[in-house]
Amino acid sequence: MDINSDDLKTFVAVIDSGTLGAAAQHLGQTTSAVSRALSRLEEKLATTLLTRTTRRMELTDEGQLLLKQARTILAAMDEAEESIRVRRQRPSGRLRIDAASPFILHAIVPHVGEFRTLYPEITLELTSNDQIADLLEHRTDIAIRVGELADSTLHARPLRPSAMAILASPAYLKQHGVPQKPEDLAAHQTLGFLQYELGNTWPLRHEGGETFTVSPVMFASSGETLRALAVAGQGIVCLSDFMTKEDIAAGRLVRVLENAYTGYRRPIHAVYYRNTQLSRRISCFLEFLQQKM
Repeated sequence: MDINSDDLKTFVAVIDSGTLGAAAQHLGQTTSAVSRALSRLEEKLATTLLTRTTRRMELTDEGQLLLKQARTILAAMDEAEESIRVRRQRPSGRLRIDAASPFILHAIVPHVGEFRTLYPEITLELTSNDQIADLLEHRTDIAIRVGELADSTLHARPLRPSAMAILASPAYLKQHGVPQKPEDLAAHQTLGFLQYELGNTWPLRHEGGETFTVSPVMFASSGETLRALAVAGQGIVCLSDFMTKEDIAAGRLVRVLENAYTGYRRPIHAVYYRNTQLSRRISCFLEFLQQKM
């Protein structure tokens, strides 16, 4: 005969309560019923779980092992029940999302209409910040961070990483020529990030290694500004595909140095504080965003 969750609940209640009588009161049963249930459990397992005297009860080695596993099983059952209960509720309330402006514009804004249709009771509040912001100070529920994530007190959920591309406008390439190898970039107008040095080290394979550091002739703090400069024919950029794929499809930007690209994909994370429970409105937004990416 197999044991069930009621058997485990009775066993744990006896241990936590300290006596059969106290466990019976907690479970809403009689003391004799709890005693019989405990005896049946021992019969099912063909072992003694408790040594009982008139003054006290002590766990046997087998009882110690079962207690640890019983707590784990019951906790998992409670968590599953709570998850199902929460999923039945309609998520609602204000959801504050912070991300760099390119991610907001190209990865979130195009899908806002569909999200609002699915979750009309969630009020989105979108803010753009190209630097790492304090979530508490800015009252942010989710922060989307593109690039390597530094260790912190935040919990991070990885989203789909973004491929990179070296790009220029057709007009720029017509005027300045097409670079054939990474070293040729020294003779070109490269556009780079301000206050983000890693953004100026491009994933290009050459004789010196797997990355190539450029010396930009112009800097910007936002990838969106760099994208606009490249479209305007001002130079060559290295940007994520989530913000440039439409420009490439429309012919406004052209990939260059594809033969030297290492295949590197820039990580993207959604971060929130570890010590806060992931609310339903946060989890449904992240699930929706992962599908769209």
